Amino acid sequence: MCGMAVVVALAATACGGAADGGTGTDAAGRGAGGFPVKAADCKGAETTFTAAPRKIVTSNASALEMLLRLGAGDRVIGTGFPPGKGTLPGKLDAQARKVPVLGKAVIAKEKLLGSGADLYVDTFSSMQNMGGSGSAPTEDEFRAAGIKHVYLASTACASMAKEPQRDLSGVEGDITRLGAVTGTAGRARELVAGMRAKVAAVHKAVGDIPEAKRPGYFFFDFDAGTKQPMAVCGKQVANAVIHQAGARNVFAGCDGDFKPVSWEDVVAKDPDWIQLGVRNRGDAAATAKAYDQAEAFLKSFPATKGLRAVKDGKFLRIGSERTTIAGVGNAEAVEQIAHTIHPAEFRAGR
Repeated sequence: MCGMAVVVALAATACGGAADGGTGTDAAGRGAGGFPVKAADCKGAETTFTAAPRKIVTSNASALEMLLRLGAGDRVIGTGFPPGKGTLPGKLDAQARKVPVLGKAVIAKEKLLGSGADLYVDTFSSMQNMGGSGSAPTEDEFRAAGIKHVYLASTACASMAKEPQRDLSGVEGDITRLGAVTGTAGRARELVAGMRAKVAAVHKAVGDIPEAKRPGYFFFDFDAGTKQPMAVCGKQVANAVIHQAGARNVFAGCDGDFKPVSWEDVVAKDPDWIQLGVRNRGDAAATAKAYDQAEAFLKSFPATKGLRAVKDGKFLRIGSERTTIAGVGNAEAVEQIAHTIHPAEFRAGR
C-alpha cells in the first residue's frame, strides 16, 4: 500500500498516482472519489477513511503546515505547538494565526478528546523528547470520541524504523498519505514534485561526493539544553536532510532518532560544521538572540571552544523545525545546507 500506509521501515519512496478523482479503482482499492483510503499506524494497525475528514486537529506546527499547503487548512479546528509568528511563509502564516490553539505544547488529553475533531494528525507518537506525550489518549479513547488518528510517520515512527533515513521518501510518504486522507492528492503530488526538484538540483551538484570526503556535520539542539547535548541519530529526519545536502552526520551511527550524548563525544567527532538548532521564538529578534546565545555558548564553553568548526566560525542558522520535523521545509533545508557548505560546487554550475 505504497504512499498510503505508515510504513515502519520508511524506506519506500512515495508512490505517484494517488487518486483524487477519475473512475474505476486503483491498486489500493480506492473508488472513483479516491475513497476508501487506508492508513496504518506505526505498528501496522489500519484506519479506513470512507470520506475526507471535516474537523481536523494537528499535534503541532508541522502537521498544520502540511494541511495548509495541501489546501485543507480551512478544516483545521485546533492545534498544539502552534507556529511562532512569521515561522510560515507568506499567506500560510496568516492562515495559521486563525487556527485555535488547543495547547501551547502537547494538547491536554481531555481537550483533545473533547475538541469535536474527526481526525487527529499526530507528529509525535514514540518521540521521547516531547514532554507530556505520555498522557496521550489511547486508541480506544480516540475511537470512543469519534476521532480517527493518523501519524506523520517519518517522525512519529522513526525510532521503530529498521533502517536509517537517508532520503526524504518518508516525508514524501507523509504528504502523499495526508493528501489521500483529506482528498487533496493532486496537491500532494505537486508538493512532492517540488521537493524532489529542489533535492535533485542539490544532488546534481554534490551527490557524487563520497561519504568519507563529506564534511562532518553536528546538529546542536540548543533548545534541548547545554548540560548534555542531544544528538540526532540515523533514523531521524535530520539525518536524511544532512545526507542529501552532501554532509556527514557525525552521529549517524547511533541507533534510534535522538540520543543524549556527552560533550566528550562531540569533541571526539570534531565536526567541520555545526548547525545551531533553534526553534522559532515567534519574533525575529528573539529568534536571532537565541542563535547568538547558542553560538556564544559554543565559543565560550571549555569543551567546545577548541572545536574546528567553532574556531573557524562554521555555523549554520537553520531552524530546528525545518530540519528535525517532517515537512516541505526539509527540502529547503537541504538546499540551504548544501549551498553553505559546498559553495564552490554550485558556483561551478554542476
